[in-house]
Amino acid sequence: MDIERYQQFIGRAEPVSTFGLIKSCFNPRMAPVVLIRLSEFFFSRRLSMLAKFFTTANVAIFGIESSPQVRIGGGLFLPHTVGTVLGAERIGEYVTILQGVTLGTVEPDNGFTVSLRPVIGNHVVLGAGAKVIGRVTIGDYAKIGANAVVLKDVPAHALAVGVPARIILRTNAGNVQEKN
Repeated sequence: MDIERYQQFIGRAEPVSTFGLIKSCFNPRMAPVVLIRLSEFFFSRRLSMLAKFFTTANVAIFGIESSPQVRIGGGLFLPHTVGTVLGAERIGEYVTILQGVTLGTVEPDNGFTVSLRPVIGNHVVLGAGAKVIGRVTIGDYAKIGANAVVLKDVPAHALAVGVPARIILRTNAGNVQEKN
């Protein structure tokens, strides 16, 4: 699913060939996702040393830190990864995360306490430099603006911008309202 979504972004509609799959795995936009998936794979099979190896490789090569304990849905797209920290409980399907995004806890948490971490819905876009901190839920189809600091839940189909983030709801009529 990740490879198919990447192919859509680069404008290819045909099915992915074996050569195309291998080629995509070495692309700097897809390789970090491959390393995240390998880390998840080994962690789920209780091979934590191998999971840690792929996590560390991702930090060293692409500048993205992602715990193998994060549950990440298919279709993850990371166009730029430097400075990105994925410390959420769950990241939904078809999520786009731009550079410098931080998903994490309010306080240091060395034990990966799930109840302290954000939950990201499906089809969410997290803008460059966005910070989602604490036990926050981002609803499906929400968008988080660049450099926003999200400390409260964001409902589905909403846009959050600013520091601290303000939530802007989009109505069916196309009007934009600010929610206090």
